[in-house]
Order: sequence, then structure tokens, then C-alpha cells
Amino acid sequence: MNWIEHYNYWMVILLMMLGFYTIIARGNLVKKIIGLNIFQTSVFILFISMGKIPGGVAPILRDDPTTVYSNPLPHVLILTAIVVGVATTALALALVVRINEAYGTIEEDDIHDLDTGSL
Repeated sequence: MNWIEHYNYWMVILLMMLGFYTIIARGNLVKKIIGLNIFQTSVFILFISMGKIPGGVAPILRDDPTTVYSNPLPHVLILTAIVVGVATTALALALVVRINEAYGTIEEDDIHDLDTGSL
């Protein structure tokens, strides 16, 4: 088994770690949202990769009993997850705008200092 055969899984791991690092290491709320979207994209790619069967075709009835079908359920679930992800991103960005109006910053540490009265 060659590592290039599992290229999409290596990309999932890379994108997942990149998104997770961005969420953890950055203090800017917009960058955290971007990191969350990168992480979410890696999960989408993982589900689509697992749903693909080599040699599988669309599940349309055929007369050949040896036909291998691919399961369409993972792809349908990913379409739903994409819609939910877009709505979540829009809500998060709207909250960041409101936080910026209230605190005058979108940096996590500055917001925490303003909340605790450290500044």
C-alpha cells in the first residue's frame, strides 16, 4: 500500500491540525472562525472519502447483479453540514460585529481584560 493512495486522508489530517492550531493559538475572533471553518472542511473531506467505494456507481437499479453501489448518504449528510456550517459562520461573524461594537476590539485577551476590569 502506497502513501499516495491515501492522499485525501493525509490532507484531512493536515487541514484538521491547521484548523485546530488556528483555533487554539490565535486571539483574534475572526481568525478563530476561519480556523473553525478549516477544521470543518477537513471533516467534510473525511466523510466524503469514507463514502467513496472504488468502482462504485450511483445507486440506480441495473440488471447486472455484480454491480457495486456507492452509498449516497454521506454525500447528502455533507450537503446538510455545509448549509449548517454557513449558517454557523454567519452567526459567528454577526456576534463578532456586536462584540466589536460593545468592546471596541475583537482580540480575546483585550475583551477578557475589559470584562474583568484589568485595564
